[in-house]
Amino acid sequence: MISDISAIQEACNPEPSEYIIPEIFRNFPELVALQSTRTGGVSEGVYASLNLGTNTGDRPECVHENTRRLCAAAGIDPEKMVRSEQVHGTEILVAEKPGAYHGYDAFITNKENLFLSVFTADCYPILVFDPRHNASGAIHAGWKGTAGEIVLKTIDTMQKNYGSRPSECLAWIGTGISGDAYEVSREVTKAFRADESSPSHFSANEEKYLLDLGQVNFRQLLDAGMQIANIERSSFCSYRDSSLFFSYRRDKGTTGRMVSLIGVGSKTTVT
Repeated sequence: MISDISAIQEACNPEPSEYIIPEIFRNFPELVALQSTRTGGVSEGVYASLNLGTNTGDRPECVHENTRRLCAAAGIDPEKMVRSEQVHGTEILVAEKPGAYHGYDAFITNKENLFLSVFTADCYPILVFDPRHNASGAIHAGWKGTAGEIVLKTIDTMQKNYGSRPSECLAWIGTGISGDAYEVSREVTKAFRADESSPSHFSANEEKYLLDLGQVNFRQLLDAGMQIANIERSSFCSYRDSSLFFSYRRDKGTTGRMVSLIGVGSKTTVT
């Protein structure tokens, strides 16, 4: 049995950690923004291989090594990450320092070298950048947070704290479960506003409904005042693209987590 990090590093396949860089942020070299895939880590079984979730049942030393690998590949210090034990709510932390928090599903900051991190495995990660004020936001949007309009609340919090103008902000809606794979009950549909329960967000399927969470969050970004040209959406589906992503629903609740992170700062080599 592998019992320590050094042994893990020696025993594992040296496959590089793979992650997605949103095209919409590429003109800002000072900005680090990405979503991890499940490739290039050391976890095994249902967590194979780049599981970044600490509360998943995976071995802590594997998650630690996976985090080290991803941060090294991205050129950031893992000690500068801001994370939270997410609760599917709408609480937003104005982050001033790195650390592990509890009860927040979104973060904003205008501090350099802070990397706001949200963890998903079907829920949607949404990354926001305000280039005028060098302010960033990271949002974890499941159906409860989406119904609670966490996107609108996060953009509003950026406006109040940093003077952000939604029309100047850029956003990336990362990989989550696609609308044709996300079946929900009628009770879930009742949590949404009437205009969000329109056929563009829900479609009936034998007493069940298919919810397009990505589309609802896209609509909320527009409602917040963002420009359609400043919003990019991932073309992947966490449920369908099983070789690249973990999926809580597909894997029946026992699976890993991807991380999506964003932050402004000079890159440093991490070993």
